[in-house]
Amino acid sequence: MEQSSLCPRFEKGMQIISKRWIGLIIHQLLSGPQRFCTIEDALPNISGRLLSERLKDLEHEGIVRREVFPETPVRIEYSLTKKGLALEPVIREIEKWSADWVELEPEAQ
Repeated sequence: MEQSSLCPRFEKGMQIISKRWIGLIIHQLLSGPQRFCTIEDALPNISGRLLSERLKDLEHEGIVRREVFPETPVRIEYSLTKKGLALEPVIREIEKWSADWVELEPEAQ
């Protein structure tokens, strides 16, 4: 098997942020802490099960923090950690690149 010339850290980073929906979840959380239902409403094409799975993945990677508030009913908020907030320049550059270079299909506009 051929050895990859990519830096293993870069490769792992790309694997994390290129997972389907991860970039959009991070983009949504850049506006501040949010409840599950708020994130789900902002990303209507993702199922609740998959959103939950992706949030767990991001929490496991230390990118998202899940905070439980002991209220009745229990309130849970998701927010970006310091590690997650460090992705903001990357996400903003992708946003800028998309605005400059990505064409939408007529039905998507």
